[in-house]
Amino acid sequence: MSFITKKHLSRRTVLKGMGVSLALPFLDAMAPAGTAWAKTAAGQSASKTRLIAIEMVHGSAGSTELGIKENMWSPAAVGHSFDLGPTSLKALDPYREYLTIVSGTTVHGAEAWSAPEVGGDHFRCSATYLTQSHPKQTEGSDIHAGTSIDQIYARTYGQDTAIPSMQLCIEPVDQAGGCAYGYACVYTDSISWASPTEPLPMIRDPRAVFDQLFGEGSTAKERSIRRQTNASMLDWVAAQVTDMKRQLGPSDRAKLSNYLDDVREIERRIQNIEAHNKSGEPRELPEAPVGVPDSFEEHVHLMFDLQAIALQSDLTRVFSFKMGRDGSGRVYPGSGVTTGFHNASHHQEKEERLRDFQKINAYHVSTLSYMLAKLKGIQEGDSSLLDKSLIVYGSPMGDSNLHNHKRCPLILLGHANGQVKGNNHVKVPVDTPMANTMLAVLQKLGVQKDKFSDSTEAMDLNGAAMTTTAAENRQGI
Repeated sequence: MSFITKKHLSRRTVLKGMGVSLALPFLDAMAPAGTAWAKTAAGQSASKTRLIAIEMVHGSAGSTELGIKENMWSPAAVGHSFDLGPTSLKALDPYREYLTIVSGTTVHGAEAWSAPEVGGDHFRCSATYLTQSHPKQTEGSDIHAGTSIDQIYARTYGQDTAIPSMQLCIEPVDQAGGCAYGYACVYTDSISWASPTEPLPMIRDPRAVFDQLFGEGSTAKERSIRRQTNASMLDWVAAQVTDMKRQLGPSDRAKLSNYLDDVREIERRIQNIEAHNKSGEPRELPEAPVGVPDSFEEHVHLMFDLQAIALQSDLTRVFSFKMGRDGSGRVYPGSGVTTGFHNASHHQEKEERLRDFQKINAYHVSTLSYMLAKLKGIQEGDSSLLDKSLIVYGSPMGDSNLHNHKRCPLILLGHANGQVKGNNHVKVPVDTPMANTMLAVLQKLGVQKDKFSDSTEAMDLNGAAMTTTAAENRQGI
């Protein structure tokens, strides 16, 4: 690697203007001349794995009897030589070297532990996903679940970034009062818990995310004035950018230009969405904030772009992202299915309806490819951001038609700075706690823990898959 000698930039260099605080991506200029990348402050920051924990509700078609038989979610073969063709994961085949499939786990905390809790699965489910804890049944303020893995990681390695963690969502949230079956709405609204009594609010509006990333320290009044000028936030730091580019080498200039182009493109898309939603044209989501696109795919892609730019600039290393809400009746035209999500999940084991539900599962998974391409295309030192990240994607529900929590869909993506090898399908006996996977994730992230919720041991994410017997495969269907 060539180093520039004219200027050494601090990793925390920030460009500031009115209502703007623009952090920079990793640049070669952040490494002192002659210093190995890994030994620099920038390199040490980059060695911290980025975590994105994603929940998609309603389980999968692959958790049903027919789904297991036909490999609708996880492939037939365990280990490394698996075929994603029949599965809902087919779109991830180009990224199989980064893919670890974990099949067979159970989320015990999402199950009913007493008679009054029966039927309330949708309303406690999300709170169990990253905590693996059983929520207290209450509609009052005495909520109690557990601490989520994203917050355990943020507490350990997120305190030296400007934003320790961020929580995003796609569907609307209620936040207050009771929802159903005696459960407070906060259990349904959030997957991120700072403590057993502190669920964290999730941000749905891309504009709010953009302002938090690039307007930190400014006032709402300043941001409002800036937006009213119709100028880009980059206009407020243009002089500083020009001055900085004069002092950078060609590689850094290109990297900085690409980064700024990405920021501007995100800002432009948000402005276009806001202008369209203010135009008076009928909206598919009339209740949504003005910055929220009506299109699910556009919304997800925009949120992924915001996450990628935040991880690239090390503004934060931790995201939780709730891509659906239990009970949602949303229709996804991109899936080719016209049935609402929740209704489709209650397929009554009818083959045609089950196959429609699999199409929805596959559509949701396909959106991950967009983020994987973004992260793989961002070079940081000697590897890509995807190599330095770990994405956890899954659901705390298995067969949504039965409201059970066995054989829950779960995959990992990324190499976590070499800690997760990928290209592996780990299949475990039925009733193995998903907490075993979450404990392994924490350990791969560098968090020293020997126990997480109801875990029995840390799962070996890189080792030989555990096989199951035919009897175990039939158990719990």
